[in-house]
Amino acid sequence: MSQQSETREKDTLIIIPTYNEADNIVKLIPHLLGLDEPVDVLVVDDGSPDGTAGAVKQLQKKYGDRVSMIERSGKLGLGTAYVTGFNYALERSYKYVCEMDADFSHDPDDVPRLIREVKQGNCDVAIGSRYIEGISIINWPLSRLILSYSANMYARLITGLPVRDTTAGFKCIARKVLEKIDLNKIRSNGYSFQIEVHFRAYKAGFTLKEISIIFRERTEGVSKMSKKIVMEAVWMVWVLKIRSIFGIL
Repeated sequence: MSQQSETREKDTLIIIPTYNEADNIVKLIPHLLGLDEPVDVLVVDDGSPDGTAGAVKQLQKKYGDRVSMIERSGKLGLGTAYVTGFNYALERSYKYVCEMDADFSHDPDDVPRLIREVKQGNCDVAIGSRYIEGISIINWPLSRLILSYSANMYARLITGLPVRDTTAGFKCIARKVLEKIDLNKIRSNGYSFQIEVHFRAYKAGFTLKEISIIFRERTEGVSKMSKKIVMEAVWMVWVLKIRSIFGIL
C-alpha cells in the first residue's frame, strides 16, 4: 500500500446511519468519494428491509476499503449508530470524523468546507448550521420549521450552548474531541444526541463553530422524525444541565 493511500485511509471518515436509504446511498457515496477532499465512508445500517446493505456491498466491490459498513439487527437508533461509528473511527486512527444524513438534505459538496475548518485549526467541531444566517431550510412545512427553531431556542436557553443549531446532524469533529468525551456515557438516541455531543464537547473546553449551509428536505424516502424523538429532546436538555451542575456529566 502506498504512503498516499495510507494517509487517505486514516485521515477523514464520514459516518452515515441508514434505514431504508437504498435509492439515496447509491448516489451519495460515489459523490462523496469524488470530492476534492479525500474521505472514507462508513455506513451503519439498521437492518433496512429495502436492501440498503446490499446496495452498499455493491459499492464496496467498486471502491474497495474506502467504503465500510456495519450491519445491525434492527432500528437501534441514531445515537447508538453514531457512537458505533465513532468507536470504529477511533480504533482505525482517523483524525477527523464527519456526521451526515443519507438523504441529501445535507449537501455533500459542503463536506470539504466543514473538514477544512477543523483541519486548519479554526475549531474542534465544525457544525453545518441551518440557523447561523437567518433560516436556511428549503421545502419544510411551516409546522416543522417552527418546531425545529423553537426546539433549538429551548435547548440553547437550558444548556447555555453557544450554538444556534444545537440539533444539527451535519458536522466534522476532531479526533481529540471523541477521545476526550466519554462515548460510553452518551445516553441520547434521537436528535437530542446531537445536542448532547455539542454540550459534552463544549463543557470539555473544545471550540464549536457554525458554518452556514442550506438544508433541503429529502426528496426520496421517509423522514424518521417522531413524537418520541421530540420528547426525548425536551427532557434530555434538563438531564444534561443538571448533571453538568453537579459535575457528573
